[in-house]
Amino acid sequence: MNRLPILLLALGAFLVGTAELVVGGVLHAMADDLGISIALAGQFITAYSLSFALGTPILIAVTSRLGRKSLLLGSLAIFIAGSLLSWASTGYAVMLVSRIILGLSAGVYTVVAVSSVTKLVPPERMGSAISMIALGFGSAMALGVPIGIAVTGWWSWQAIFAGLAAVSLAVTLLLLQLLPQIEGDAPVTFRQRFSVLGQPVILSGLLVSLLQNGSNSVLLTYLTPYLQEVLHLNASLLGAIMLTLGLVGMLGSRLGGIGVDRWGSVFMLISTIALAAVTLGLLPLVTASLTAGLILVVIWFSSLFMSAPALQTYFIQQAPQSSNLVLSLNLSVIHLGLAAGAGAGGAAVSWTSTVHYNPWIGSVAALLSLIAAFVSFSLRKSGALARAAARS
Repeated sequence: MNRLPILLLALGAFLVGTAELVVGGVLHAMADDLGISIALAGQFITAYSLSFALGTPILIAVTSRLGRKSLLLGSLAIFIAGSLLSWASTGYAVMLVSRIILGLSAGVYTVVAVSSVTKLVPPERMGSAISMIALGFGSAMALGVPIGIAVTGWWSWQAIFAGLAAVSLAVTLLLLQLLPQIEGDAPVTFRQRFSVLGQPVILSGLLVSLLQNGSNSVLLTYLTPYLQEVLHLNASLLGAIMLTLGLVGMLGSRLGGIGVDRWGSVFMLISTIALAAVTLGLLPLVTASLTAGLILVVIWFSSLFMSAPALQTYFIQQAPQSSNLVLSLNLSVIHLGLAAGAGAGGAAVSWTSTVHYNPWIGSVAALLSLIAAFVSFSLRKSGALARAAARS
């Protein structure tokens, strides 16, 4: 197995992940430079997320018959164009359009990259291959965002997108030479393709994803104030802690993929969601100890990233003929879950005037996600038994 194409696809995931996440780190600089408010600058994040969530499933369905290599190269080319538009932006409207372009291209790239790596490796290595893409995205949080903040300090926030365009061009040219041809999905009609949503096992799996990501977002959105106001972390240590969590996320992605290969996607999903529910439930009880609180945060954060390869593998196993569409729908659900969790977390803060109780809300959502997972697994078993009976 040639690992270089997989590493290049993971590098592409790092680039599109950085384009998504870095804006939050340089929002003040962007607002000041464009002469807009922070609230208005925040719409750059909203525009990206909405275009990613709503546009990706449609584009994936429309392009389902195209070869995966052509689609990957095309999405990177559009990503480069969006990055260059961000680099050249001097006004709010142009930057907003560039974020929409980046969201659409990143969504298509991420889905196709995940499904493509599973076809470059033997079935028993599927989890590890998917974890490489998750690792690329996780490294965007650990490395891409701090690098972007540093680049903004040295030059400007526009320079971030010039750099992303340059590196993406290099990755595109290397993939053009090194990535083998990969077939698209089976030729079925648009209506048949979306009929996968009529499968209870897929719908329940998407509910797992929605609740799980909502659970994570309830605390993740307010993690910085939780660390400082509840756990009383010194502000001077915040940068080091966030870097550590980013590295933990990268390691968790890799371990999650190895766990899928060794124990299967079902076991990894159950164990990681249960681990998140327990750690979030315990977190408000140990606020008197910074060390105990940080240990629980690290364990929770690792479970967040360890679960990603398991859920993606589970979807691919349930709908192999429509894997690209299902993965794109899951990415949309992930963004919806993150938005719902952030909203629920904000409502809790407004009601209680503290972020102290946010982990308990996340724990309840994780438990509901675990129940939905058991329902999905039961439906999968029932379907498998029915197909076996029909064959006999």
